[in-house]
Amino acid sequence: MRIEAIKALFQRYFSRIAIFLAFLFAAPLSADMNLTFGVYTTDQPTEMVKAYRPVLNGIEVELSERLDTTVKISLKVSSTYEKGVSELVNGNVDFSMLGAASYIAALEQDASLRLLAIESKNDSKTFNGVIAVRADSSIHTVSQLAGKTFAFGNMESTIGRYLSQAHLVDNGVGANDLSGYDYLGRHDRVGHAVAAGKFDAGALKEGTLNKLIKRGLQLRAVAKFPNVNKAWIASSHMDNEIFLQLQSVMLSLDDEALFKPFSRKRFVVGEAVDYDVIRKTINGNSRFFEKSKTNADVVFAEEH
Repeated sequence: MRIEAIKALFQRYFSRIAIFLAFLFAAPLSADMNLTFGVYTTDQPTEMVKAYRPVLNGIEVELSERLDTTVKISLKVSSTYEKGVSELVNGNVDFSMLGAASYIAALEQDASLRLLAIESKNDSKTFNGVIAVRADSSIHTVSQLAGKTFAFGNMESTIGRYLSQAHLVDNGVGANDLSGYDYLGRHDRVGHAVAAGKFDAGALKEGTLNKLIKRGLQLRAVAKFPNVNKAWIASSHMDNEIFLQLQSVMLSLDDEALFKPFSRKRFVVGEAVDYDVIRKTINGNSRFFEKSKTNADVVFAEEH
């Protein structure tokens, strides 16, 4: 009896080991996939989350089906443009939304970054920046800004700095022609400062201007200029198969409701060359600070 009991004990012991091993090797080889998406504050952080969370939810659903595993995408908002670029370059986020100037800056730090897609409205790769004034301002043309104060956005912003300064110079207004200017960091801050009369004019996204006007701010645009739409960029650390699947999902998304919070309708195929015009503008930014318009014109002509 004692021998039979020992045999039964060993049988139960080895049976449990067999069950454990069977469970271990039968378990899925891939666990849930966690990705992190990065943005920086062109507007209030809460507005950035509201704008991009819906489309990220849509990507989660489609990518989960493609990869046959649950994909979860967290959103990380950086407080500055520089930090947003750094997070991507250092691999702290898996993919990011970058404005044109920030994308160019990121490529200079890591040339192996890969372009997933470009945001688009009506299949266009461009959107507008504006120079805005108070609705009751006597200013109606850019040339009238000579002798006035001006609010720029972030020092690394495509619209908030580089394109708006180029547009000012193209209309005969350089840094030395303004009575004063400052960099306020975000598009919405520029709009509020101009509406409050702290500056005579300022540069911001057309979409942000329209939102502020709907909220009751007394503003109007005196000029518009085109900018290349925002790029979605993958970290150089992202696995190639994940990159291809993520890109495919993004380009196939067709639910406009997902894009509506950030005033877009879809993603389109993009190439680094699409941003060459912005690179030229950045390289020619020194002409805004030239002492004379004649010298500024010479620099611009040589670069183009």
